[in-house]
Amino acid sequence: MTIDAARDTPGRHGDPAELAAAIGARFERLPLCRWQVMVRLVVGAVTFFEAFDQLLIAYALPELRTEWHLGTAQVTALMTVGSIGMLVGALVSGRLADRIGRVKVIAGCIALSGLCNLALTLCTSPEPFMALRFVQGMAIGGEVPIAATFIAEITRAHKRGRFVLLYELVFPAGLTAGALLAAWLVPVLGWRWVFGLAAVPGLLCFALARYVPESPRWLADHGRHEEALTTMASIERKVEKITGAPLPAPAPASPVRPAAAGKGGGLRELLSGRYGRRTLVIGALWFTGYFANYGITSWLPTIYKDHFGLSLSTALLYSTVTSCAGLVGCLVVALTVDRVGRRNTVIWCMATAALCLLLLGLTAGGSASSVLVWTSLAAVFLFGSNICLYLYTPELFPTRIRALGSSVGGAANRLGVILGPVVVGAIYAGGAMGTVFVTLAVVSVAGSLVAAAWAEETSGRTLEDMAP
Repeated sequence: MTIDAARDTPGRHGDPAELAAAIGARFERLPLCRWQVMVRLVVGAVTFFEAFDQLLIAYALPELRTEWHLGTAQVTALMTVGSIGMLVGALVSGRLADRIGRVKVIAGCIALSGLCNLALTLCTSPEPFMALRFVQGMAIGGEVPIAATFIAEITRAHKRGRFVLLYELVFPAGLTAGALLAAWLVPVLGWRWVFGLAAVPGLLCFALARYVPESPRWLADHGRHEEALTTMASIERKVEKITGAPLPAPAPASPVRPAAAGKGGGLRELLSGRYGRRTLVIGALWFTGYFANYGITSWLPTIYKDHFGLSLSTALLYSTVTSCAGLVGCLVVALTVDRVGRRNTVIWCMATAALCLLLLGLTAGGSASSVLVWTSLAAVFLFGSNICLYLYTPELFPTRIRALGSSVGGAANRLGVILGPVVVGAIYAGGAMGTVFVTLAVVSVAGSLVAAAWAEETSGRTLEDMAP
């Protein structure tokens, strides 16, 4: 049976591995058009509002602290419980998405996050608030890596990096928009109304169900052959209608190997053989990248205010400049990653960030202006490297464990987010300003060396070719 015959007669199918390869080949012939952009827009809206939800707590805390008479320990718990939930959610969601589907998990996460926001408006004490923030953190941490996996699975190899990373920009954009809106709305409406308004995007679960099909690659991998063929044919018809031209004949399909006997496409396969090696590399890159990233950004306002004696408004302004520099780095990487390559992007971005931080550390921090300049330059490269990992990780694993592999990266990310600020805080408390930046430089160069030694290039290769 030919690939086009499968399209014309969706009830027919052959070997599961052959079908998975055929689906991949059919995606490779799809030109970029409004269909992919529409799907990216809907999924991107979900990711945007998940980022918005993540940040709300920071702007609600001043009112919560006054209203509930919270101590420092309780404030710290309210701030960190969401990150712990995100760590758990990242670990759980990958296994779930590989079992029940990508779109179901994404829709469930945004719906759950919206319900948590609604329930948060009813809280009158910190204990139920913390419990709900933990659950919401699970939803946020679960959605982000699975959404990246799904977008990668519906995109062909040609310019996949640019397409996926332009989608990934919505998360930092959501953080920025969340900061601006929350800073304006919380003083005007109060924290309950803001969380109530943030519940509305939970309705996006219905838009997902209507406009976003399940990944045909996942359907084929899970033995739902007729559904995979029908969904793929529907996508092709929409693309042909939009472009007004018939699709070209698909290229020969890259072979897809089934999971080895006894491994079943689960955690055992993820942690063994070449995929086990890739898992270790990805975990190290996510951890080092986000350790350094959040080690810098979380403590900058405090360093500016307490160490250099700047006013709070100036400290926040300087910190915002660094974050905006990071967004520039994300955009540059999105536009260049297909040409430069994933591996080279991570190697040189982390190495250059390490150099910036080392120069700053050797001067023991210098002045506030030197910290602003060097941390902003470091942020350009750290943010750029980290956003590249959202693209790179799903490319390294086959469909049967792709979401699980991405979730391991997301969990390592969260671990770095949690430990980076803790380690930096401990060093800073000892008064060793220069050591703070030297430590972050060492972590960054470690990530660069891991990428140089063991990372594999995926640019321009199909998902089936890279991870059969």
